[in-house]
Amino acid sequence: MNKPTFKIGHLRITDHLILGITKVKLAKGIETFEKCDIETIAMTGWNSIGESLVAGDIDIAFMLAPYAMELFHSGQKITLTQLSHKSGSIIVANKRANIESIEDFKGKTVLIPYHLSVHHMLFDKLLREKGLTTGMGNDVVFEVVAPSQIPQMMEWDEDDDIGGYIVAEPFGTQVISAGHGTEFMLSKDIWPKHPCCVVVVRDEIIEKYPEGIAELTQSLVNSGKLAEQKKEVAAKIGASFLKQEVSVMEKILNDPPDRLSTSELLPIKNDLETIQNYLTNEISAMSGKIDLDKFVDDRFAVQAGAK
Repeated sequence: MNKPTFKIGHLRITDHLILGITKVKLAKGIETFEKCDIETIAMTGWNSIGESLVAGDIDIAFMLAPYAMELFHSGQKITLTQLSHKSGSIIVANKRANIESIEDFKGKTVLIPYHLSVHHMLFDKLLREKGLTTGMGNDVVFEVVAPSQIPQMMEWDEDDDIGGYIVAEPFGTQVISAGHGTEFMLSKDIWPKHPCCVVVVRDEIIEKYPEGIAELTQSLVNSGKLAEQKKEVAAKIGASFLKQEVSVMEKILNDPPDRLSTSELLPIKNDLETIQNYLTNEISAMSGKIDLDKFVDDRFAVQAGAK
């Protein structure tokens, strides 16, 4: 029987670095797959990934956990098999907006990569803890902008309407390096080792090719360990895979060392429950809660030795 080729959708963000490492390992013959082949497909925004998954144009998606949960809630036959990372995002303040505290975001727009995201939850939580209200007509307005477009938005914000943003790397360090923003806070300092992006597989692919999914999962888990053990190698791979400067990747992986975590990829249902509770009950971003026991299948991650 011919090996299936899994089409895998992703964004050019460090949250999806383990996929780039697996791709390089296969290309260089460091690893060989016997049960499947992979084709990685870089996309520009979260909508395109979700729509491609629903249409069956891709078999596997590296995507935001809340977005994946929302698709499952809508009836899509998909399964969460593992995390792709923990932590890894950053809040950047607009250099021209004189932001020194959370309270300084009052009256400003804050950019988020998607409404169904941990980013939305984390920033909303920070603001509410300081008594600020969010949403149209309130203290702070969130605006959704695709991660890859945020650097341009910051550069063009001559009126200082944008107070700042929260996003996956490298689109924080990139803006800081260009001189348009300053590091305000890392997401790990709001919620240590928080989940964010997950690996989601269409159910029919798991049913047809469980050995292929097991093989891929094993490689991704190993790639996560490699990313933390050999950061110089990971930075070079990441620079190529994400179309970034090596210096940007080196800073993200080393300063501080736990900015991005890729060695603990076992999905924790309690963490996912925390996310869906907040996005359903506090800001009504999700349509409703799902049964995580039906959505999460961690057997491949467990088999691969994921922590």
